Amino acid sequence: MKKFYRILLLLLSFIFLTTYNPIEFSNYKKKNFFFRIKNIEVINNKIIKDKDIIDILGDIIDKNIFFIEKKDIEEPLKKIEFLGKIDVKKRYPNTLIVKVYETKPIAIVFKNNNKYLLDNLSNLIPYKQISNDYHPTIFGKNAEDNFADFFKKINKSIFPHKVVKNYYYFQIGRWDLQLLNDKIIKLPANKINKAFQLAAELLEHKNFKSYNVIDLRIEGKVIVE
Repeated sequence: MKKFYRILLLLLSFIFLTTYNPIEFSNYKKKNFFFRIKNIEVINNKIIKDKDIIDILGDIIDKNIFFIEKKDIEEPLKKIEFLGKIDVKKRYPNTLIVKVYETKPIAIVFKNNNKYLLDNLSNLIPYKQISNDYHPTIFGKNAEDNFADFFKKINKSIFPHKVVKNYYYFQIGRWDLQLLNDKIIKLPANKINKAFQLAAELLEHKNFKSYNVIDLRIEGKVIVE
């Protein structure tokens, strides 16, 4: 039985080798335009324009959809601002669907006399208006390197971070908040989550509405001005 399969395999190999023409096969691949990429659809994007992605991916138009890999699309798109990652799906016979996951602008930074948007991955991006969204400004040496982590914490807390106008970073690792009504909240370097909760409660307390400064730097004490 094994001898029969061995003979059959040799016979099939002989037929393939005597009929296979690499030039014709290559020409078939080139002429097989049924599976050439004709359309690129961009979805899930809010900040990044469809055209910016489609223009950059122009070189893959008319390439065979079977031979395009995710890395072929990811690499040229790395230059696009606010692009975090992508997913790619193929809709046969000729369409690529690029699902975009954008980074989120969270603050404005002034650095070396230039204005930037800071995103949630700590990327500095030359400033441009993003719809009508409001973004607070951060100040302090290396503030942009420390803000993303701080913002995650305040965003998860009960503190109403949308009322913050400016954030001031100090080298000892703590922040001051200047609110839209110009009240100042001085936060400690440690036990920040507890301070967020206390600050939120004090802002709602009628006895603290007349104070301009709420100092929470010393644990267990509230100093006001």
